[in-house]
Amino acid sequence: MKARSLVFDLFGDYLRYRGGEVRLRGLVALMDCFGVPEATVRVVVTRLRKEGWLASRRDGRETVYALTEAAWQLLDEGRARIFGRETGPWDGQWHMVLYSVPETDRALREQLRKKLAWLGFGPFSSSVWLSPHNRADQVRAAFADHPAVRLDVLHARSEGADADRDMAARSWDLAALDRDYAELLDRYRPRLAGYRAGTPQGRDALVERMQLMHDYRLFPFRDPDLPPELLPAGWSGRAAHEVFLEAHSLLRAPAEACVDGLVGNGAGAANGAAVVRSAS
Repeated sequence: MKARSLVFDLFGDYLRYRGGEVRLRGLVALMDCFGVPEATVRVVVTRLRKEGWLASRRDGRETVYALTEAAWQLLDEGRARIFGRETGPWDGQWHMVLYSVPETDRALREQLRKKLAWLGFGPFSSSVWLSPHNRADQVRAAFADHPAVRLDVLHARSEGADADRDMAARSWDLAALDRDYAELLDRYRPRLAGYRAGTPQGRDALVERMQLMHDYRLFPFRDPDLPPELLPAGWSGRAAHEVFLEAHSLLRAPAEACVDGLVGNGAGAANGAAVVRSAS
């Protein structure tokens, strides 16, 4: 787990509920649980502040850090993709994004592709991405300030169920994704009994929960959250998501007790103001 990712995760899962701020000494104590030395913490927070993700203020002789609004938006968007799943029936309609980006702007093209993948679109061809979910407006909003990006959106149906499954198989490597989900299940499902029995505790619980989040967080970049009729038989993704949710919930109390012991319950913010954010 990288130090900068740990900072975001600590804010997203814990510090948001403790005033949304943390004193440097409290953050150092938290990062020490993961073997991150104080010198590294200082370097990371300085870089995050320069990049616009962290804001800082002085409280007496101490420095207090908080996420910026842009950072909260990034965290909330990520949280929605990690914890949420589509539950309604599929109407059988595909939503296609056709894009055009100048050859000279490869970085912008790569940024667009990453955003499309994050929103659950798959590459049907080089510049045609599709999804069973209508999220084209989110793509448009993300690149509204980039006139070099041209986006055309089509909504269409295939010739039938067989064609739908073929389109899904051509747009995503579902077999590889299923294998990785199965590995996650093999790793965490046997641990649920221990979690239910109240182990681990203290720092071990905090580290375990953060490792769980780290192991699961990249799946939304790869998983388009397809409706059941488009998935291979014996799909492991739904079961893996359920195990993740249960493990994350079971480890919550001991992990939060550890955080409270290191930074104090609500002591992160000097003014005690709560940061209200959506959570799952």
